[in-house]
Amino acid sequence: MAGQSYAVIGMGRFGASVAQALYNMGYDVMVLDENEERIQDHINIATHAVQADSTDEQALREVGIRNFDVVVVAIGADIQASILTTLILKEMGVKMIVAKAQNERHGQVLYKVGADRVVFPERDMGLRVAHNLVSPNVLDFVELAEEYSIAEVAASEAMDGKNLMELDVRARFGVNVMAIKSGNSFNIAPNPSDTIHEGDILIVIGHNDDLKKFEEES
Repeated sequence: MAGQSYAVIGMGRFGASVAQALYNMGYDVMVLDENEERIQDHINIATHAVQADSTDEQALREVGIRNFDVVVVAIGADIQASILTTLILKEMGVKMIVAKAQNERHGQVLYKVGADRVVFPERDMGLRVAHNLVSPNVLDFVELAEEYSIAEVAASEAMDGKNLMELDVRARFGVNVMAIKSGNSFNIAPNPSDTIHEGDILIVIGHNDDLKKFEEES
């Protein structure tokens, strides 16, 4: 990943957040928006800031959009502009296109016109918040497929001092503990004899129904 360059189109909250995170990581980042005021507001979170209409193919050529390794289409409410921009980028031969979708139907169209990856920020955040509300021990929740996910779950008092063999989460709940984070220590592929302490973070993977049972018990 070192040396990769990124272009982020659309300086709404999502686009600005992605651009700033990449810039803070030390990557070369160009931000693009048709609104001059937005560009001025975010000029300090990017290597380059450009005012341009992303649905104008010539404008995209002039800013050298094809030279970037990844282009993020983070356009907000204007679904038509989001789709057209993605189509133009695909036809121009951009290597990797990541596009933000408002809903499932929008996402389907983005894939059809050339997006390599589609993200659903609002949906995904809603899912994470919901899981945290239902089970406060769930710190994060990432959907891998329609029925399978990864969850970060804080070990409860009931788990304190027990090892994975004693907890037997695979047999009891059908989920697998992939890793354990204890303070600054990160244990990848833990052994059955490894002891869990209250507050440790368990990274578990499994079917959503099984994860739900595990979350409720933990």
